[in-house]
Amino acid sequence: MERFLDIIWEYIYAAILFLAGNLDNLLSPIHNLAGPATVIVLLAFITVLTTKFLGKKCRTKRHIKLEKEFNHWLGVREEAMRSEDREKGLRMARNIDQAKLNRTYYDYFFEGLLLSLATMYLPILMVISYVNAFYRPERLMELTGKEYIVHFGLSNGDPLLIGSIFFYFVSLVSFYLCWSVLKKVIERGRQKRIINEVTNQQIITAG
Repeated sequence: MERFLDIIWEYIYAAILFLAGNLDNLLSPIHNLAGPATVIVLLAFITVLTTKFLGKKCRTKRHIKLEKEFNHWLGVREEAMRSEDREKGLRMARNIDQAKLNRTYYDYFFEGLLLSLATMYLPILMVISYVNAFYRPERLMELTGKEYIVHFGLSNGDPLLIGSIFFYFVSLVSFYLCWSVLKKVIERGRQKRIINEVTNQQIITAG
């Protein structure tokens, strides 16, 4: 197992080096024009787009199969719980849990966790590794003459210095929150549009 993890890390590290080498060439013009803060915000935005795309498009056949099996047995369990004989329904539900549902849920959850690691957490960790390597305090001092990305003044006179990793993390969380809010707004607009269409159709039919 340790040998397997070592091999996996070697591939991840090689991917990080490859990513860093290409990103340096792509982001250098932006860095020269707008500075490291803009580059880090851009990387956070690209990370969100990448993880959302991978999370939507990258699904294994096994995960799809397990999802169908889980939903099937969950439906069977819910049907058993709707039995008029409550005791009988509870016994059937327990049998379904022990025979199928618990195992199916475990497999479905574990497969989903592995997909999340590959499509969400791994890209984030790779970009964090790049930001940490390229915008470490010593490198920032060489590039910009200061060891931080931004700073805020406090009431006691001591400035609050924000480093590259924390700035990236805040930018990343902010984009994820904006994505969630935007998705809800779009969904509400879609539902409202459907309701208006149904209402107009009813008015036309009644007329």
